[in-house]
Amino acid sequence: MSFKGDKSLIVGLDIGTSKVVALVGEYAPGQPIELIGLGTHDSRGMRRGVIVDIESTVQSIQEAIKEAEASAGCEITSVYASISGSHIQCRNSQGITPIHEQEVTHRELQRVIDAAKAVPIGTDLKIIHAIPRDYTLDDSQEGIRNPLGMTGVRLEVNAHIVTAAASAAANITRCVEKCGLNVDELVFSVVASAEAVLTRDERDLGVLLVDMGAGTTDIAVFVNGAIAYSKSLPIAGEKVTEDIAHMLRTPTAEAEQIKVRYACAQASMAKAEETIQVPSVGDRQPRRVQRAALAQAVQARYEEIFEMVQAELRRSGFEQHVRAGMVLTGGAARMEGVADLAEEMLQMPVRVGIPQHATGNPVVMGNPVYATAVGLLLLGARNEGTGQRTGRVARGGGNGDGVLDRLKSWFQGNF
Repeated sequence: MSFKGDKSLIVGLDIGTSKVVALVGEYAPGQPIELIGLGTHDSRGMRRGVIVDIESTVQSIQEAIKEAEASAGCEITSVYASISGSHIQCRNSQGITPIHEQEVTHRELQRVIDAAKAVPIGTDLKIIHAIPRDYTLDDSQEGIRNPLGMTGVRLEVNAHIVTAAASAAANITRCVEKCGLNVDELVFSVVASAEAVLTRDERDLGVLLVDMGAGTTDIAVFVNGAIAYSKSLPIAGEKVTEDIAHMLRTPTAEAEQIKVRYACAQASMAKAEETIQVPSVGDRQPRRVQRAALAQAVQARYEEIFEMVQAELRRSGFEQHVRAGMVLTGGAARMEGVADLAEEMLQMPVRVGIPQHATGNPVVMGNPVYATAVGLLLLGARNEGTGQRTGRVARGGGNGDGVLDRLKSWFQGNF
């Protein structure tokens, strides 16, 4: 948490493949978070959500932070930072703990989550989230969302565990710290985006959230109000840009501009007589090509992405529970016709999700590009408000730190 005079601020740092976004929100318990500062900079040093160049990433973060500080009129000292990439893995786990004095307190909630985190993982992995799905009291009361204050003798939790490669997490933390900042928490991008774009009804009915960025397409399935499955796919908007550059034989930067200005996700949306001007490489003269040809190439790549999303949904085992359909967000979701294409392919209702649940800066609140950054603020405000950080980076089973943490928790709970 950072400070501006006597006011508490939350800072979200979305470190993406194409862009770094630093978003500052003013935090007051019981009130919507207000966006007061924004900084963005081209991301250099990231590939498919993973850092490949430390110094370039540090420079991008520094520029975004500097701009955010100037616009918010504050000094940023710590951030909630995003993490993504195909190294992200998920599983569902159970934990059980006895209830002291027959009333569930925050101590029991922490202990049962610690028990759920005691799962065997590789020494090269870290648990970044242990998110409660529901609780059970004494085998008689199931599907409890918040057991705090309830009476019983045994508490059980079903939790969603998200792990990340320890090296990937350490590199993000190192980049942030080289900018003179602390990391309050690392958050899986799609977990943050869900906070910003999903409604309570969608979570309860069952919804598929697809966060399409430049380097990764992150997926989360929500069932009965809680996350049940998550995944990061190493394909997204950057591949569309590469396809355009290859097909039109134009530089990548020009291909990105063409994608933003002229591309659409359905070939039927482009008229046969429409043409666009394409810059050539070197000193060659620009050329004109049919917009329909561009649309066909873009549609083919989006179809591939949605086929992968559909396969992942089926693999999750929760396909029949997604009654509210799909919510698309992220920069690649801004493509014209993308929601209609997804609806046609997956045979479910689809909408483009824009950030909600915050106030200020209409540019941010109306743009799916900022879903993760806004979600980081919302998660940060909630965690600071409760005094807990349930998604804090922690080692899981299979290493000494995890054992020591669990022993410490056991002693605190019993003595």
